[in-house]
Amino acid sequence: MEIIQNLTEKGTFFLPSNISATLGEFDTLFYFILWLSVIFMVGLIGVSAWFLITSKRKSSDQLAEKQITHNIPLEIIWTVVPTLLVLFIFWLGFKQYMLMRSIPPNATTIYVSGKKWFWEFTYPNGKKTIGDLVVPVNTPVKLILSSTDVLHSFYLPNLRIKRDVIPNRYTVLTIEPAKIGNFRIFCTEYCGDKHSNMLATLKVMSNDDYYAFLKAVDFDDSIPLSEAGKQLYTKKGCVACHSIDGSPMVGPTWKNLYNANRVFTDGSERIADEAYLIESINYPQAHIVTGYQPVMPSYQGLLVDQEITAIIEYIKELSD
Repeated sequence: MEIIQNLTEKGTFFLPSNISATLGEFDTLFYFILWLSVIFMVGLIGVSAWFLITSKRKSSDQLAEKQITHNIPLEIIWTVVPTLLVLFIFWLGFKQYMLMRSIPPNATTIYVSGKKWFWEFTYPNGKKTIGDLVVPVNTPVKLILSSTDVLHSFYLPNLRIKRDVIPNRYTVLTIEPAKIGNFRIFCTEYCGDKHSNMLATLKVMSNDDYYAFLKAVDFDDSIPLSEAGKQLYTKKGCVACHSIDGSPMVGPTWKNLYNANRVFTDGSERIADEAYLIESINYPQAHIVTGYQPVMPSYQGLLVDQEITAIIEYIKELSD
């Protein structure tokens, strides 16, 4: 069983652990601004309270004896000191910004696609995964992000990185994890009913394990097809839209789906046999079942034939 590091594990009260090899000063900047703000807040409240207590006029002393118009040393201090602090914050922040925006020439390119409601990742050799972003440790990775439907936002809290994923546009993000392990990825832009289920896992591996992953065949043929289909139901994101107990969700339930009569929005009907299920997986917009919206993305190219067969066998098992 894969263990995903909890955001509160090995972190601080304010931030999860930082695993970035390049953005270590992000935390320094955050805490500098935080404690600077605390110091100024306490100082201002303390000075205000001191004046409130010590400067109260008495009934016998109602006239001001001296009118203060200016104080040059004090004015220089409250002008120069904040300016230097702001310039220091800008300098530190700009360094981190340039590191986030700069793409090393040896970066590994991975394509990221946001879809309702899962993340799809495409690797240099054409391999694709859903819900798992696998990267090598201590190696710069260039992520090219896009959306096939609505606005999403790709957030890696342990890497201090977030970038909006916009339909019909590519955005670029560079990461370089320095720690092996599994870490959580979120979508932080509301994108529909199942927005909270749009999670993924960042899997940071050694270089040898990463290249072995690229060459490996994902399908496990040592278990029955229906059992493999049950695993794929969760692994490939089907769980976000299709129930297996008959309860209504965004998409039709898989319970008693096989060989059921399907009525479509254009008035036609069809039996949900193997051919129909294969078409629905690869071309989900071909026939829209009455009562549902055309929101399912195509899984063509995301599933090999064995995986599609396994899912169909699992649907059959749910229809016995």
